[in-house]
Amino acid sequence: MITDVAVLVYDGVAPFELGVLHETWGTDRSDDGLPVIDFALCTPVPGPVLTQGGFSIVVEQDLSRAAAADLIAVPACEEGRPVPEAVLEALRDGSKRGAKILSLCTGAFVLGEAGLLDGRSCTTHWRHSDRLAARFPAARVVPEVLYVDDGQVLTSAGTAAGIDACLHLWREEYGAAAASAIARRMVVPPQREGGQAQYIRTPVPDCDAETLGPLLLWLTENLHDQHTVESLAETANMSPRTFARRFRAETGTTPHAWITRQRVLRAEELLETTDRSVDWIAGEVGFGTAAMLRHHFTKVRSVSPQQYRRTFCSFDAAPVGA
Repeated sequence: MITDVAVLVYDGVAPFELGVLHETWGTDRSDDGLPVIDFALCTPVPGPVLTQGGFSIVVEQDLSRAAAADLIAVPACEEGRPVPEAVLEALRDGSKRGAKILSLCTGAFVLGEAGLLDGRSCTTHWRHSDRLAARFPAARVVPEVLYVDDGQVLTSAGTAAGIDACLHLWREEYGAAAASAIARRMVVPPQREGGQAQYIRTPVPDCDAETLGPLLLWLTENLHDQHTVESLAETANMSPRTFARRFRAETGTTPHAWITRQRVLRAEELLETTDRSVDWIAGEVGFGTAAMLRHHFTKVRSVSPQQYRRTFCSFDAAPVGA
């Protein structure tokens, strides 16, 4: 269980990614029933650290602080700046003792320098994927995804994908309700579909339809109903073909896959926060039968609904609907 987080910083650290780590791990959200994480920045020589933004932050703790951390995180850093050897050693030491290692954006290059990407799948910002692959040929670079969880080591793509990776870790450690609570406070989706490709592709031509945002919100509130491409297209006042094209452009996936994923997410929350039966939850989220829920849930989470409940039902979440 992650209860202690150390963020390794040195001159050239990217302030946005550093802010993402603080917002997701360093902010006290005990008023939402979430655990308080012991969060700290650490650096080779305590004192002022110059950020990419041109301003400095004062870091009071040295790298010995990382020796107790369950999660060691590396934000994005300025390209071409040498990585202090002490930072690489702190990462290697953390890896040897079993700590989780997380990089955001170009922080993956730091993990590569430490030798932690060899034989692993990983990612970084799409602009730097080819360079990461060329520099660390023993790594398996996956350029199109928002993040890669390779067990002990988790790497995220560019900028906002760091939020996705951190929410994923919260979900893995504390369950869907915890991740959703943080996402609500940050006003972001608890889990985005698709990958980097959907954000860099050419916009869909000849389609002047407005965003599907309102429809997606309506869908999350009506998961118990049955939906088809035809019925959704009619609701959106589009042809089925135009709707399917627009839906993939905005979500990176098909309507069926998106709805299935949302139903699994909702089932996770109900398994955590209620004592309702699996049959009842299956009907509530739109799967219809317990067998269908088990099929899709196990496919996504690699555990059965019952196993998931045994792992996360002790989380002291707010009541459902709160």
